[in-house]
Amino acid sequence: MRGVVWVVAALVLLAGAGAWWQSGARWRGDLYCFEQPGRVWGLAAVPAGGTPTCPESRTVRAEIRSGNTRLEQFAFPQWQPDAVLDVLRAGGFTRFTERPDDGIQREIVLLRGQERLTFIAEHQGAGMLVHLSGVPAP
Repeated sequence: MRGVVWVVAALVLLAGAGAWWQSGARWRGDLYCFEQPGRVWGLAAVPAGGTPTCPESRTVRAEIRSGNTRLEQFAFPQWQPDAVLDVLRAGGFTRFTERPDDGIQREIVLLRGQERLTFIAEHQGAGMLVHLSGVPAP
């Protein structure tokens, strides 16, 4: 009997998440840019210390909503770009090109099959802001 209760509770939770997603509430929220909030590119949980963020730009919001682009951002209190890169590598992404850290940012283009992802880790004092962007996979 307990198993049935858990299954029903899980189904209700999934239905609620689906309704929220379809209602447009996602686009009004602060984390509108994430397909899966709390995860890096849908692969794994955000590394310790990371805070998901999205640009406040209405233009960016509209572009993501239209499906023309995909974007995720994470703020970290320390410079630790490999924390996010390790998640992407474990998810099957490989380095295509890289611009080394120039004291302003580190930029890497990653590939996974036909999917191309741009990773930018931008210095912000002792911390960093990571930008992940790409075109949604076909």
